[in-house]
Amino acid sequence: MSTFDNREDGFEAKFAHDETLKFKAHARRNRALGLWAADKLGLTGDEAVAYAQSLVEADLQAAGDEDIYLKLKGDFDAKSLDISEHRIRRTMEELLSEAVTSIKAGH
Repeated sequence: MSTFDNREDGFEAKFAHDETLKFKAHARRNRALGLWAADKLGLTGDEAVAYAQSLVEADLQAAGDEDIYLKLKGDFDAKSLDISEHRIRRTMEELLSEAVTSIKAGH
């Protein structure tokens, strides 16, 4: 195997590893985001956990964060909660950052 092949294999392995971490971070973020939203929606216990799981599953339906945002906004609007787009998106970013940090720390 040539040096070029070794480098190519290394890049492919790093890409696969990075994608796995990205997937885990988004799943962890969505779970935390779901619990945050459940609290705002007045859900507790099993209902809150089920809502959080629904966000994790919703993110598997389509790529990107827009589907998650739209679900949250729709659910907040349905309960007449005045939570701005900025607040939702900021919380999404903050929780993703926390999830990445936690995963990198091995938690």
